[in-house]
Amino acid sequence: MTLHIETHGSGPIPLVMLHGWAMHGGIFAPLVDALRDRCTMHLVDLPGHGFSRNCGLSLQPTACARAIADVTPPAIWLGWSLGGLIALQAALDVPAQVRGLAMLCATPRFVSDSDWPQGRDPALVHRLASDLETDYYTTIERFLALEVMGSPDPRAELRKLRAEVFARGEPDLRVLQEGIRVLDGTDLRADLPRLQAGRSWWSAGRLDRLVHPSAMEWSAQASDGEFHLIAHAGHAPFLSHAQAVAQALLPWLETHA
Repeated sequence: MTLHIETHGSGPIPLVMLHGWAMHGGIFAPLVDALRDRCTMHLVDLPGHGFSRNCGLSLQPTACARAIADVTPPAIWLGWSLGGLIALQAALDVPAQVRGLAMLCATPRFVSDSDWPQGRDPALVHRLASDLETDYYTTIERFLALEVMGSPDPRAELRKLRAEVFARGEPDLRVLQEGIRVLDGTDLRADLPRLQAGRSWWSAGRLDRLVHPSAMEWSAQASDGEFHLIAHAGHAPFLSHAQAVAQALLPWLETHA
């Protein structure tokens, strides 16, 4: 079975969009509506997620990035959260396919260490991994709750995420575990200077409690990219502030498409 990819919009700017852990491409619907006149968007269900649940491909960033690049046209790639790590890997490995990189609440390293205090506590990631083995649904629910922390309307945003998470079927347990290993073990900070100057865009929600805005600002500086802060948004600004995200993103897309 192949990757499930949907195409939306009719604009001249090609855009590949990659979702976060346990989600699917349909989660981007509010942002798709905001961009459809200027972009043609290729929404990917990552391996093991959504309608790609049984595709059998790896979520490991290098393999996953190349698999997506093989079946999408040259485009700007936008990655949210875990999807950002895969988009970043693609920009490094297959630059001919990735004309620009848009990182939405995503950084080159998710967990913290002695020289990366902006990351999340590794103990949180390790607990998610162990809890998945014994309580699949509660673990996903806990992660959704983390994603809405800091949101101006966390209850409404959590309802949206709950409604979407299983809308295309339950994510594959094996790939969810693989995704947690990716979040725990991937560190692409040293590779950021390899990105072409000015070809990356980094946008953070100021209230995000999962991916700290300072980590994204640092990443933008390290890659000579452009940084934007969505003032009243949390970890999923395309749900709560789709128009604000589009307004920040479109000028950069128009310049670099």
